[in-house]
Amino acid sequence: MTIKFGTDGWRAIIAEEFTFANVRMVTQAVANYLQDEKGPGEVVIGYDNRFLAPEFAAAVAEVLTGNGFTVYLPSRAVPTPVTAWAIKKYGALGALMLTASHNPPAYSGLKFIPDYAGPAVPAITEAIEKEITAVMEGGTIKRLELAEARQRGLVKELDPREAYLEYLQGLVDVAAIKQARLKIVVDPLYGAGLDYLDEFLQRAGCQVHTLHNYRDPLFGGSLPDPSARGLSELAWQVRETGADLGLALDGDADRFGVVDRDGTYLTANEILYLVLAHLLFHRQYRGPVARTVATTHNLDRLAAAHGLEVIETPVGFKYIGEALRKHDCILGGEESGGLSIRGHIPEKDGILATALVAELRAVQGRSLKSILADLQERHGRLVSRRLDLKVAPDVKARVLKELPDFTPARIAGVPVTGRLVVDGVKFILADSSWVLLRPSGTEPLLRLYVEAPGDERLHLLQEDIISALKI
Repeated sequence: MTIKFGTDGWRAIIAEEFTFANVRMVTQAVANYLQDEKGPGEVVIGYDNRFLAPEFAAAVAEVLTGNGFTVYLPSRAVPTPVTAWAIKKYGALGALMLTASHNPPAYSGLKFIPDYAGPAVPAITEAIEKEITAVMEGGTIKRLELAEARQRGLVKELDPREAYLEYLQGLVDVAAIKQARLKIVVDPLYGAGLDYLDEFLQRAGCQVHTLHNYRDPLFGGSLPDPSARGLSELAWQVRETGADLGLALDGDADRFGVVDRDGTYLTANEILYLVLAHLLFHRQYRGPVARTVATTHNLDRLAAAHGLEVIETPVGFKYIGEALRKHDCILGGEESGGLSIRGHIPEKDGILATALVAELRAVQGRSLKSILADLQERHGRLVSRRLDLKVAPDVKARVLKELPDFTPARIAGVPVTGRLVVDGVKFILADSSWVLLRPSGTEPLLRLYVEAPGDERLHLLQEDIISALKI
């Protein structure tokens, strides 16, 4: 058995590989890493609403306290961004978060969040993987029964909700939201974001109707994924109740989903565009903008109009988080639904993101589609799509072998003006279109991202790339 501990930690099927024995083993590896790098101190534990999550969290606590660490252990689920924020609040060495994010219900996961409260960079995860190997090859797993750990004062209760909601008021224009008296439908998708976003908005004077606001480890028989497909009920409720907005979170509340008042789902790229415009025009923020190589160039157009730098990173919020930390970016975002801003932790936060959407809707006093149409009229329109191409392993291997030498002069008849290899291969075209092809790290998939001035052009680019590489 191999346990890979990447940025999103280790994910596996419960009772198959995600067992109590393996959770203790991975926790021991993290404990070894922390002892080598940091010495004694406090560690935050968080978990989502998946099956056996509180029990797995207790197992993590037993190993950490067995290694001499003091732990903050919650009695209910805590969102990933709130767990990360708690590291800063309590001055902890880091956090262990039990979550499989928006994966299917059969999965659980465990990841380490370092003391800077953002995703672990590769150097850290590689060091932890080495420790996992050492423990698997015969290392000792130290463990202290939870009752005894409590007696020794090594377990502190953790309930960060009130403190986080109060902190969030300092990041969001609550006065503007109160004045607008918005009607909002909230869908935490049975996840760790229960009683966070809906409570924040109610306190901000909104009329809130909440869906799926109880723990269900089966997530209603679906995925805790705030995609267009996953939010059909939210869209229906928004239309049915005449709400101004529908706002959703994924299973651990680090990603967001947004539905406009007519039930239209807005993509993460469109929301990033709207939020950046709001930060620039309403808040007068100035500074660099960070986005992944797969994220919309609409952000570049807005940044260029204000003379701002855009930092392009590989895919993964760990790189966005690093840019936020090192370059004081005003916004960092990724097309898969991750967002954070200057002044917040360098971790994606769906609660903050959706609260900012409520703020911009309150300030503008009109639909998100209307605001977006104005931006497109001023800066031009770019349409984005991602295709996940399921291919046989041999086809994936062949395409990846051919990609380094794949240098077309034109794609769908338009000259190629740039070629980037930040992550996968990305082609910039003369008409502002771009195409990115990169492999999935874990599945027999090739991900094809295309952005173009219109849908017809976008489809032509998709077809030309698929044909040229015989996918």
